[in-house]
Amino acid sequence: MFQDFRRRTTPETGPARLAALREAMAAAGVDAFLVPRADAHQGENVAPRDERLAWLTGFTGSAGFAAVTGDRAVVFVDGRYRLQVEAEVEGTAFEIGRHPEEKLADWLRAALPEGGRVAFDPWLHTHGQIAALEADLEGSGLTLVPSGNLVDGIWTDQPPPPAAPVMVHPDSLAGRSSAEKRAAIAGELRGQGIAACILTLPDSIAWLLNIRGSDIPRTPVALAFAILHADASVDLFIDPARVDDAVQAHLGPDIRLRPPPAFGPSLTRLEGKVGVDRDTAPVQVSSELANGGAERVWMRDPCILPKATKTEAELAGTRAAHLRDGAAMAEFLAWLDRAGPGGELTEIDVVRRLEQFRRDTGRLHDISFDTICGAGPHGAIVHYRVSEATNRQVKPGELLLIDSGGQYPDGTTDITRTVAIGPPDHSAIGPFTRVLKGMIALSTLRWPEGLAGRDIDAIARAALWQAGLDFDHGTGHGVGAFLGVHEGPQAISRRSVEPLRPGMIVSNEPGYYRAGAFGIRIENLLAVRTPLLPEGGDRAMLSFETLTLAPVDTSLVDVTLLTGPERDWLNAYHDHVRMSLCPLVEPETAEWLARACLPI
Repeated sequence: MFQDFRRRTTPETGPARLAALREAMAAAGVDAFLVPRADAHQGENVAPRDERLAWLTGFTGSAGFAAVTGDRAVVFVDGRYRLQVEAEVEGTAFEIGRHPEEKLADWLRAALPEGGRVAFDPWLHTHGQIAALEADLEGSGLTLVPSGNLVDGIWTDQPPPPAAPVMVHPDSLAGRSSAEKRAAIAGELRGQGIAACILTLPDSIAWLLNIRGSDIPRTPVALAFAILHADASVDLFIDPARVDDAVQAHLGPDIRLRPPPAFGPSLTRLEGKVGVDRDTAPVQVSSELANGGAERVWMRDPCILPKATKTEAELAGTRAAHLRDGAAMAEFLAWLDRAGPGGELTEIDVVRRLEQFRRDTGRLHDISFDTICGAGPHGAIVHYRVSEATNRQVKPGELLLIDSGGQYPDGTTDITRTVAIGPPDHSAIGPFTRVLKGMIALSTLRWPEGLAGRDIDAIARAALWQAGLDFDHGTGHGVGAFLGVHEGPQAISRRSVEPLRPGMIVSNEPGYYRAGAFGIRIENLLAVRTPLLPEGGDRAMLSFETLTLAPVDTSLVDVTLLTGPERDWLNAYHDHVRMSLCPLVEPETAEWLARACLPI
């Protein structure tokens, strides 16, 4: 099994570890220490060695940060994790901060006297983050101090760094060779008079070099740093023992392998203009450049946008992955429909069975994230992860929310379905139908080129707003091609300013969550495409292609709330799902699909 249900932290571990950290702070002569979720690569998923926030506080969510002083400590989380953090963190030792509504700087001002020294690990924070915090603290008398990592100093059984082998990602799946990608970006650098740029994001390096890895759970990347030079050559900082002859041959002579300890000294030796992404590169990178003779130039990681705009080969691979994944989901949903009403399943049973169906495809590299499987009230915890301690029976009459995905060599999937176990909960039918209306509205949207995710986010919420309902997460995130299931810069949310472009893949996942009762989310992945204009149209437009193939539970749909076009879309989608998947599944599942996809 990829997913592990053991709890490695509990609320009870927090106070003793907090006390040890405070002793280390006193010995270092600092008054506060910041503990982010991130690693040196600012990844959403981190290796076990970098799970410092979870080890210290007990909070296991994928976004958040903590601040510790001599007598106070806080864990900041956003709306996705507010129920989860209350269950995982010891409430007398840690306060809960609401991010972004509450600012870390305001908390530090209240918690520390003037002259207080706030320490941070410069490998775990970006220049942009520290600059913003310094601005917020201006006039407070508080000082930010770079420091060694004080958590590492007290974490006696900290796991070793990951050291998995690097893998080749075939050019046929990437659609462009590494040489082509490097030449294009190097040309942009030369055009700006930039001698080199620093790459710290593992998915950017993986995309640029057409390689993959297994250093991070659920994300097929190798942890590394790189320097891309204007002549299209690359210094890749990774243990050479992890690169076998086949990978070395794939990389070619223009990729020079360097041991990781050489990264800092190599930065100090650079000359001329050097590009650095202030929002992704660690503060330490800027410090090393300042110690040498290079002129630092702020620029966005040049791999981010071309990585997000998929090639036709990547889109074709993604469609193939979704077809395969859709067949696995159909087998799973048919099994759940048979087994669920008996009341004998637990959340862990469901997660294990779903993973097995994906494994049965013979192509699963990993799951794309730990499956979210929330029965009844657990469904209201947006990013709930079942453990042996929280495992709950799936009871008839409840809703079950299952958010899951797979990493296949040709694509990454992410799908959420909310199903009724036995006869549906009637109080959930109205909200479910409004969530569905929002999902359909976004799926069918056509919009002018140049609009960003923030411009269309409300489309998915309008039906919920009409009933006084909403959800506290973005409507959609970008998705990679056999890379991160969460990928920027594209997103559909109130904060997303990146224009959507053809080839980008985004999720479409409105939801509704009633604490203590149930959660609802319906999610398909969409590819941004250029539609044919109707006669008389004179503006360049974009639209979505739905990639995900799985039926929606129509027992939870109030047909009277749907418009005629909404019914037509759902019926056409279900017909497409049935025709696409029936040839790929077992006969019993094909019969179930035919029933699940009946027109309404």
